Amino acid sequence: MKLNGLELRRIAMPLVAPFRTSFGVERERDVLLVRAVATDAEGWGECVAMAAPLYSAEYVDGAAEVIRRYLAPVIGAGDVDAHILEARFARFKGHPMAKAAVLTAVLDAQLRAAGMPLGTYLGAVKDRVPAGVSVGIMDSIGELLDAVAGYLDAGYLRIKLKIEPGWDVEPVRAVRERFGDAVLLQVDANTAYTLRDARHLARLDPFDLLLIEQPLDEDDIRGHAELAKVVRTPVCLDESITSARAAADAIALGACSVVNVKPGRVGGYLEARRIHDVCAAAGVPVWAGGMLETGLGRAANVALAALPGFTLPGDTSASARYYTRDITTPFVLDGGHVAVPTGPGIGVTPVPELLEEVTTATSWIELG
Repeated sequence: MKLNGLELRRIAMPLVAPFRTSFGVERERDVLLVRAVATDAEGWGECVAMAAPLYSAEYVDGAAEVIRRYLAPVIGAGDVDAHILEARFARFKGHPMAKAAVLTAVLDAQLRAAGMPLGTYLGAVKDRVPAGVSVGIMDSIGELLDAVAGYLDAGYLRIKLKIEPGWDVEPVRAVRERFGDAVLLQVDANTAYTLRDARHLARLDPFDLLLIEQPLDEDDIRGHAELAKVVRTPVCLDESITSARAAADAIALGACSVVNVKPGRVGGYLEARRIHDVCAAAGVPVWAGGMLETGLGRAANVALAALPGFTLPGDTSASARYYTRDITTPFVLDGGHVAVPTGPGIGVTPVPELLEEVTTATSWIELG
């Protein structure tokens, strides 16, 4: 496939409510979209970098600059596909979110040209996936309980609570006491603790959680292995898993027994599938994480979550969880599940008038 150019489009997406984690509060997403335009097809990719380097070292302005200055120039004028470009991009250290945005757009275009859905290409075995929801840190336990009640009433099959020091044991206890042991419940610390907190985190064990996600710093693999010896709750790694190799190392060292796969964090869906394969071979369950994606990113994540190794509900929420109006046909819950798109490529496209309404800037990169 010969690419003619890339469009970089910035959009502003207000959240339905502020989303607070241990590293900050988001009220609006500043999203970078990439549109890959080929001779006979076009595709879309969504960059999941935040406005500031808080979740990771990447940030949205930097990702746009990396695409313009480094990634686009090596695409070249000849025929390419996502695998070829992944190898070319490897010369540039880091910047997986920028790479993932371009590679997803290219992969979407090539699959649209071939008439093949992304799920089929990746190896999906399900036509719908169980949906979980991520609940941010609240101002009070009462507010938290009201939010969880609303999500359970909406049909979500799993609840994930964001935690940090000072907001952990008591909120979890309150949710368990209010809603019972049958609710699938897990927590996410986003690196907010240190190994010195191991005994404190062990106080979460009686609540029969599915997992505790990324309690320690992303580069503290040894610390996670030590923590796993102290707590009974399964340890899941998120920020630490940057590649299939990193996943294999973490599993071998005993640092995790569950893995959260976020394609943007690992450089795209090709590497995400490799991580799935590594974990499946080791008997380690995986689930699909989320980064407050629009319908474009959500569609691709749902396709990934349909692979056989994804045995736990992911952050594959309905569009209305985050946005009053999405830029694509919205994803909705049906019996606690979200349908896997069946159209070619990622299976969705932006609604032109909705996309224009939220666009803040566009630029064109001519290729070849």
